[in-house]
Parts: sequence; C-alpha cells; structure tokens
Amino acid sequence: MQQIDKIYINGEFVTPHGDQLFELYNPATEGVIGTVRLADEVDAERAIAAAKAAFPAWSKTSKEERIAVLKRMHKAVAAREDELLEAIVTEYGAPQVRGRWMAQYPADVIAQAIEALENFEFVEQAGAAQVIMTPVGVAGLITPWNSDAGFICNKLATAMAAGCTAVIKPSEMSAIQTKVITEALHEAGISAGVFNIVTGRGEVVGDVINHHPDIAKISFTGSTAVGKHIVASGAQSLKRVTLELGGKSPTVILDDADFAQVMPLVLGAGFMNSGQACVAGTRILIPRSRQAEFEQAIVEAVGHVQSGDPRDSSTDIGPMVSQKQWQRVQDYIRLGREEGATLLVGGEGRPAGLEQGWFVKPTVFVGHNQMRIAREEIFGPVLVVIPYDDEAEALAIANDTTYGLSALVLSGSRERGVQLAQQIESGRVMVNTLAHEPKAPFGGFKQSGLGREMGKWGMLAYLEAKTLMVG
Repeated sequence: MQQIDKIYINGEFVTPHGDQLFELYNPATEGVIGTVRLADEVDAERAIAAAKAAFPAWSKTSKEERIAVLKRMHKAVAAREDELLEAIVTEYGAPQVRGRWMAQYPADVIAQAIEALENFEFVEQAGAAQVIMTPVGVAGLITPWNSDAGFICNKLATAMAAGCTAVIKPSEMSAIQTKVITEALHEAGISAGVFNIVTGRGEVVGDVINHHPDIAKISFTGSTAVGKHIVASGAQSLKRVTLELGGKSPTVILDDADFAQVMPLVLGAGFMNSGQACVAGTRILIPRSRQAEFEQAIVEAVGHVQSGDPRDSSTDIGPMVSQKQWQRVQDYIRLGREEGATLLVGGEGRPAGLEQGWFVKPTVFVGHNQMRIAREEIFGPVLVVIPYDDEAEALAIANDTTYGLSALVLSGSRERGVQLAQQIESGRVMVNTLAHEPKAPFGGFKQSGLGREMGKWGMLAYLEAKTLMVG
C-alpha cells in the first residue's frame, strides 16, 4: 500500500495542510493500492507565493542556464523510466506497450523543450523597434489522469524554458506517477520555488489557481466543460490560457482505400490508450457503396483485439481508469442501442472471462452523425461507423462537430488524401499514418481548445511580446 502524504512547495517535500485522504485503485483488480493526502486552499496559496517569489530570478536566467537545468531534469526523469512504467501499469492500467511509451514520453518532451529553447530567439528587430519576448509570470499547470507524467513534464519544461515559474495541479487519481516525477525533478536541483506540485481536487486547488491574481497563465488539459469554467473564472484577471480539451475525431476512409491495409490504423486511432485519449478517432466515416464489406472487415479485426490484464504482453486494451469511468462508458453503450444504432460487435458488460476490473468490451456501432454517441466524447473503446454517399458528404460529416482536435484520412491516393485533409477543421490531420511530430504545434479548433503546445508555438504561449523603441 502506497501512503503518499507529501506535496512539493518551494523546493521541499512538505505535509499538506489539507487532511482529506483519497483512495488509489488498481483498475485491473478494483483493489485499493494506496492513499494520497490531498492539498487544500492553504497549500495552493503557499505554492503560488513560492512560485511568485522565485519568478524574478528565474525569469532573468540566460538561455544557457535554463538549458543546463532542463538537461538535469531530462537525465533525472529518464533514469526513472522503469519505476514510472510500474506506476502507470498499476495505477492507470495501460497495457505494456502503451505503458512503456508513456514512461518514456516525460523525458522525451523535456528533450524537445530543450531543442525548442536552443533554437528560440527571444529578441528580434521589427523596423526601428526591438521586440523582446518576455515571460508572462507564474503559470498554473493542470494535468489529466490519462497521461499524468507526460503532461507534467511537457508543460513544466516548456514554461521553464520560457522563463516562467509554475504551480502544478496534477490529477489526484495519478498520485503514484506524480510522486515518481516529483522525486526525479527534485533530484535535478532546480532552484526552490521554480516548480511546485500540489495534488488536490480541481474544485479546491484548481479553483484557487483559476482565480488567483498572481497566476498569469493557465495551461490545462482535460474536458471541454472544465476548460470553459477555467476561461470564465480566469476572466477577472484576464489570465492567458492554453486549453487542450476534448475531441470526437473523424477517421475518413475514402472509397479507394484497401480495408485490410488501413484497418490497423483505424483500430489504432480508435482504441488508442484504451480509448481514453482526447485524440481518439472514434467516428469512422466509410463510403456507403462499401459499407457491407467494411462492416465485415472491422468485426473480424475487432475479434482479434485483446482486452485484459495490462501486464500481459498480448493485451491491446486495458481497463478504464475508475469505476466511474467504466460506468460512463457502459451508459453510452446502452444509449447507443436506445438511439437505434446497430451494434456490430461488443456491447455492455465486461469481456468474456473477466469477472473483475473495469474492463470494457471493444465496441463498434453503425449509426449517423446526429446520435449522441457520435457527437459526445465517450472516452472509452467505443467506435461509431458512419456511412457517406460521396466525398463532399464525408467532409461535411467530418466537420459537423463541436470539436476539432485531430483527424485521420485513409486513401489509396496520397494526393487525394492530402486534398481532403486540408479541408478538415482540425488542429492536426494525418494522412495514412498515426505518426506524431513533437516539433509541430498541437491543439484544437473550435471547442477542442485554445492555443497550442509543443515546439516554438508552445513556448510562445508563455511569453508576451514587448516592443522597445529607443530614440
């Protein structure tokens, strides 16, 4: 049993002022594996004060000084990969292959922040004026449970590279991962107060961050509903905001696609991270002329998808993170049937042979784009196949959503795929690939977010342009 009773403020591990305990579960067994003592408003205020006090000195550091610190961070986090993997599999339930990627990603994004900083120009000439990119101040970084360690390191490394200090509120459901990362960051010897980590509830610690006048900027990854709340509550002090929110991403399969060839990409996009991914391609648009052929192909393919023990190397889909999330997915599967969608494979309940654990059957419906299962983010391994008559209708359906985070186009013709991709309203569109380019900006159109993360675009989100004119 893990007993996590420390948070990190001003360079020290301290006992929270808050005294509420939150139970941690292994989602594959439903067993309690530990408790975390949650921070409260007092802790959040202390963390913000520490970050504010550290800001003047850190904001004046040189590019070389910041790079040196980030390199120590990278080394310390990379050394914890195996320990982090164990935490991810136990606490989150990620299958081994996905879990290994998630354990490597925190160090990778620090390396990417270093590269972005090395190539970043903080001063440039604009006519007679000098434009100086200036760190915005103390950043509030709020991270989700579906990739806790990666988001902590990505947001923190980028904020620090820009010259900001930070208060991080990670998900209380990922406290073991947070503990591993906090210990690694402490070992990196970062100046006191530059980063502070206070694990607590969103409506408690998060709300202090949202409203506090000394927080200049918020970077949040999570649900669209919470994102809207953050914008509203930060409006009083006009906080700068970066939001990476929900999605209902389309996978558009054109009529010249080879179904056998593209099916691994279809299922890889749809069932990514056990379906608990904001970028998951959960709407599959197929030509009506080939609907019967596709339905047969996807049923056969899903039949080979393994749900179960995340420690089994053959497992493709692990459990949902919590009983609440499991029930949410079950409710949507039931809703799909009530809406009149045709169930091709899967359905309610656990997969055969699994009597415990928050496992969901990989599920595929056939429906239309106005159904709730096609419009609302389910955050589980539930896909909706939507037929279309021609390419114009496919584009219309793809764009008929309040979201716009990611999209995938699959075609036998690269040129044709690119032409369609350029018309899809989404922050990222992939053609015949699921490859991720960390140097490119990441973020959403419409209600999938505000602003961008990654690369120089991510750094710009923590900077203000100051124009200097000298006579």
